[in-house]
Amino acid sequence: MKITPLGAAGGEVTGSAYLVQTQSARVLVDCGLFQGGKRADNLNRAALPVKALDAVLITHGHLDHTGRLPLLAKANYAGPVFATPATIEMSALIVRDSAHIQTQDMERVNRKRERAGEPPLEPLYTPAHAEAILERFQPVPYRQAVTVAPGIQAIWTEAGHMLGSASIQLIVDDAGKTRRVVFSGDLGPKNAPILKDSEPFRQADLVFLESTYGDRDHQPFGETVEEFNRIVKDAVAARGKILVPTFAVGRAQLLELLLSQMFRKKLVRPFPLFLDSPMAIAANGIYEHHHELFDDATLQYLAEKPAREDLKTLTLCVTADDSKKINDQPGPCLVLAGAGMCNAGRILHHLKANLWKPETHVLIVGYQGDGSLGRQLVNGQKIVSIFGEKIAVKAQVHTLGGFSAHAGQTDLLAWFSAIAPSRPRVALTHGENAPREKLAKLIQQRFKLKPQLPELNEGIEL
Repeated sequence: MKITPLGAAGGEVTGSAYLVQTQSARVLVDCGLFQGGKRADNLNRAALPVKALDAVLITHGHLDHTGRLPLLAKANYAGPVFATPATIEMSALIVRDSAHIQTQDMERVNRKRERAGEPPLEPLYTPAHAEAILERFQPVPYRQAVTVAPGIQAIWTEAGHMLGSASIQLIVDDAGKTRRVVFSGDLGPKNAPILKDSEPFRQADLVFLESTYGDRDHQPFGETVEEFNRIVKDAVAARGKILVPTFAVGRAQLLELLLSQMFRKKLVRPFPLFLDSPMAIAANGIYEHHHELFDDATLQYLAEKPAREDLKTLTLCVTADDSKKINDQPGPCLVLAGAGMCNAGRILHHLKANLWKPETHVLIVGYQGDGSLGRQLVNGQKIVSIFGEKIAVKAQVHTLGGFSAHAGQTDLLAWFSAIAPSRPRVALTHGENAPREKLAKLIQQRFKLKPQLPELNEGIEL
């Protein structure tokens, strides 16, 4: 058996995908989009191994785990795509949005090419390709073995990262032997609100473990909430605008919950809020009918009173005109807008209009990919380029790492400690080189297991 990372390897965080090959089957685990710069574009256009592919298994719906799925349909893949019910709904939302963006961006590029007398280019994929792959999805339950291909069963367990997220264990009968391969997927932090904690597997011959934050722990969640509350109160008192680049799925819902709590506890008087993200608005609806995935504390909070009753000053901005009207809104106000890494979407327009104003506050509340505008802001860059225009960064930029949906170093090691007694081989992926090297060193010290750090397209044989 051979497993080859087709993304999120060699120090790359995005583009998660693993090709599993046995004597009798070929399975793909995740099929994510690479994000960040021209290199990512080139990687996304590399051919995927569609030939003789039996099945695709999805850990969760985020773009860096699902964003290349339409390319399978484009290459005429006609097999099943297995995922939990909530992941199917989230994937549909995210993949459709990606297809729309791919098409829209290429239309803009081709208008420039036409003016320059150059031939048009094709988008990576189209909405038709997205719809074609979404028809292939099949729901799977948590904690039950499902036959996904000849000789391969799969079990999904809670990963605590986003609604519907899972780790996957493959039970593979190959050449007369049974082997277990575990893919952590993206793991969430323990005791974060809304979602249940991750549930580790206990046995494996090989584990692919994410290492996004393998070199550090996040600021404790409670401290991060206190800092968030303080920044919001200060900005409101100064009548400033608060811009929050927000991942539409997960982060938007968390921040809405925290603002609900601020208003319910009367920590600040209700002030104008804008959810400027059609995808986040749609994701809210998916959250509403998957309360079975919520943790007990969140269920109790919502039983006391629905959060929307606290958020009567929240405006849902569906259209582009709704978004543009925010420019006329004086402070104080808070804008949640995508994309989370500031690499596309409506947040770019708000940043362009407000980054150069000293009274503006920018809250960075999630991971910022290498090369993204968000990473530039985190790194303290004084001048950035937005839509080809130089913008001075005079706003106050705050980085709140404790809101990350990824497990920090301690939680990664705790998850792995449950499976370590089975003495598996370990491969660290989904992390830049420094974090995964640090995590590898700790795993070797603590568990006497030496992890592999695979490069992109470097196969691991069992």
